[in-house]
Amino acid sequence: MREAVQNIRGPPAVPLLGCVSLLAEMNPQNIFEKGEVLFEKYGRLFKIWAFNRLLVVSSDVEFNEQIFSSNVHITKVPIYNVLKDWLGLGLLLSDGKKWHSRRKIITPTFHFKILEQFLEVFDRQSSVLLNCLAEKADGKTAFDIYQYISLYTLDIIAETAMGTRVNAQTNKTMDYTSAVKEMTDLMSWRTLRLHLNSELVFTILHPFKKIRQNQLISILHNFTKNVIEERRTFLEKQLKFDAENPLDTNDIGSKKRCGLLDVLLQSTVQGQPLTDEDIREEVDTFMFEGHDTTASALSFMLHLLARDERVQNKLLAEIREAYGEKELNVPFTLMNLNELKYLECVIKEGLRMFPSVPIIGRSIKDDFKYKHSKFGDGVVPAGTELILSLMGTLRNPERFENPNKFIPERHEDCDGRNNLGASAFSAGPRNCIGQKFAMYVMKITLIKLIHKYELLPLGEEIRPIVTVVIRSENGMQLGLRQRVA
Repeated sequence: MREAVQNIRGPPAVPLLGCVSLLAEMNPQNIFEKGEVLFEKYGRLFKIWAFNRLLVVSSDVEFNEQIFSSNVHITKVPIYNVLKDWLGLGLLLSDGKKWHSRRKIITPTFHFKILEQFLEVFDRQSSVLLNCLAEKADGKTAFDIYQYISLYTLDIIAETAMGTRVNAQTNKTMDYTSAVKEMTDLMSWRTLRLHLNSELVFTILHPFKKIRQNQLISILHNFTKNVIEERRTFLEKQLKFDAENPLDTNDIGSKKRCGLLDVLLQSTVQGQPLTDEDIREEVDTFMFEGHDTTASALSFMLHLLARDERVQNKLLAEIREAYGEKELNVPFTLMNLNELKYLECVIKEGLRMFPSVPIIGRSIKDDFKYKHSKFGDGVVPAGTELILSLMGTLRNPERFENPNKFIPERHEDCDGRNNLGASAFSAGPRNCIGQKFAMYVMKITLIKLIHKYELLPLGEEIRPIVTVVIRSENGMQLGLRQRVA
């Protein structure tokens, strides 16, 4: 393995221990800054040895494109195993035949015809959000917008994908959202300490944290089990009703919305229905990823908009021209949402600066041969763990001018830069299956929020923290003031 990666630079490694002392200095608060120092010193592709584990870290677009587009190298790195007790082997963690069959089952639930039907839910739940935010819209109170957005996106994913209303925004004492935050913080703490990737070592060295982890998993699993049972009961009643009341002529040709959970409850693999555990692990995966990643992305965007009056006013002008000056008097459709080009630029720029999942890991099972204009032809040997820094890639100064500045206009003429290797939603076979869903949630939310409220630069600046999903250590603070015509 050492011989194969001789052409890739990296920090000096101590025999047996590797670069453990360097890795020990990293934590969720400083990993991005330390990573940038290493990228500047060793290049956008470098290697790190951790005991006998070879890590190849990349923020290089050309290299990333080749790994993302591969149909072979789709297995997640071992550090993802810390999530297994929580998420099981759902779409996020599975590979091989299981991943392919689950992906095939789930993909149709994000078809544009289904998304069109979900717009009504996005619209209605965003109206609830605006009402909840009214208590803060005094023009002088700084607050953490993430707390509101997280409950909002949970309401959306529960109603659309799971067919269940949980009313998280109006019932703000939900254990689920706080358990998700605490769990992701704990998981991120463990992933950065390689010895704690082992469940046994973690249990021995940190028994009280292990007990707390089990308590959190119990809260999360009980929530999803209740969602599944509630929906199963509803579907059984619906099937019985449909059998007793055949469709009349007015129903012929109509198609009811069919969310993720409905599909899972009615799907089979090789003639056998999915088990309760199969369904639970997919529901847990989507309840976490579907609400937490979108909440993070939206909250960062709102914080950025609050601190850039020029961009906010330009976006408001586009929204008013499309949907009305005083009231939003045009119903949302996929077509008219797609016509808001500057809104799309704002979202892309927010995701470029703060990709919801800042780091992706791939385990190389067979030698990966790559070609590179700078490094030449090379091989990443089997057994290597690839760490792909999306945050580093999307802030690469070689690809983006002034990479740390919020400039939505840079996406008006991407000039080939918004490609596979520089996508905040990942790319290739394992790209984010719900990216279109997330984009339309963000579009409707920003339209309604910006139309009703002026975002103000109040409170502290963000302090990004790299966890499973990127967050801010002190929240995403801003102020609100209701707009006057």
